[in-house]
Amino acid sequence: MLAQSPASARNQALTGAAAALRARADEILAANATDLAAYDGLPALRDRLRLDRRRVEAMAVGLEEIAALPDPLGHVMAQWTRPNGLLFRRVSTPIGVIGMIYESRPNVGADAAGICLKSGNAVILRGGSDSFHSAAAIHAAIQDGLRAAALPEASVQIAPGRDRAFVAAMLQASGLIDLIIPRGGKGLVTRVQAEARVPVLAHAEGLCHTYIHAAADPGMARRIMANAKMRRTDVCGATETLLIDAAIAPNLLPAIVADLGGLGCEFRADAAARAIVGDLPTASEADFHTEWLDRVLSIRVVAGVDEAIAHIAAHGSEHTEAIITEDAGVAEHFLTATSSAVVLWNASTQFCDGGEFGFGAEIGIATGRIQARGPVGVEQLTTFRYQIRGTGQVRP
Repeated sequence: MLAQSPASARNQALTGAAAALRARADEILAANATDLAAYDGLPALRDRLRLDRRRVEAMAVGLEEIAALPDPLGHVMAQWTRPNGLLFRRVSTPIGVIGMIYESRPNVGADAAGICLKSGNAVILRGGSDSFHSAAAIHAAIQDGLRAAALPEASVQIAPGRDRAFVAAMLQASGLIDLIIPRGGKGLVTRVQAEARVPVLAHAEGLCHTYIHAAADPGMARRIMANAKMRRTDVCGATETLLIDAAIAPNLLPAIVADLGGLGCEFRADAAARAIVGDLPTASEADFHTEWLDRVLSIRVVAGVDEAIAHIAAHGSEHTEAIITEDAGVAEHFLTATSSAVVLWNASTQFCDGGEFGFGAEIGIATGRIQARGPVGVEQLTTFRYQIRGTGQVRP
């Protein structure tokens, strides 16, 4: 029923859910307080779990923005007529039933539900145990929206408890679930990819790099680095490694270290960087393969753009990379030669976000090379089928 529902009904469900999130804000925050009181995980990841009125409002706005997007279903993506008169059309359709497995961040449930509803997909949500009460309260608001639009409440389901066996059942549910999307740490994604008997749309770690080229504007480089690393250190678009050209490192690197150090950042640096700023801790090779998700930055001095690209290819996760330079030719080379899902020129890596792309929200960041790449929004959760119209043709 959801796949055949009119866009107006799906949009009504989304705006109704947004209104319900605002109306239920007190109970959502109370549920979140219960989760926070029981949280015993890494302190650096606690902010992922925390909700406040601003974040609840952001969830509501995200649903409204998704509702305002064009309907992704029923588009004629291509059409042609064969010599025998048959008219072929490739038409966008939903994927089917999405299984969404995510960890601490409770707003993911609202984003995933909104994107799936807009794209005509049913979704089964299994949030992390840490966010169990928050996820249930958010789900109740989504159900309010579905009821207001007279759409099936089963279009958005949630795991009934914290039993890990439910995740295993989802991964084995071939024929019942059409696509699994894991959103969380490396351990979760690795497990899902290893155990799933259902197609998986996954992302690797967010091991993101910012490369400061010799022709960078120093003030711009300092502003972007402070944002790319320190705006939020626990998001997958945060810069984890700074690459800086040797030609400008002696003048610029001390200022960047001072900027970020003043914001509470720690560092792991190669020998060339330590020769410039002597008190930096030594970086091991493993540090350059680490997604810190914390106030830690790896630093390497490079000889130029090709060495930066080579470092990213050897150490990155094909998530998000940025170059800071005033040299357009070098920038275009970096944008073309870097194979990551998202590449930016003179902007913070933290713009790798579905909302910033104009998608309203995202269901995750895809780093594979099949189907979706980068932020996954409503269009990325559609597939297509062929409709063929004839006038009595038979095949000779």
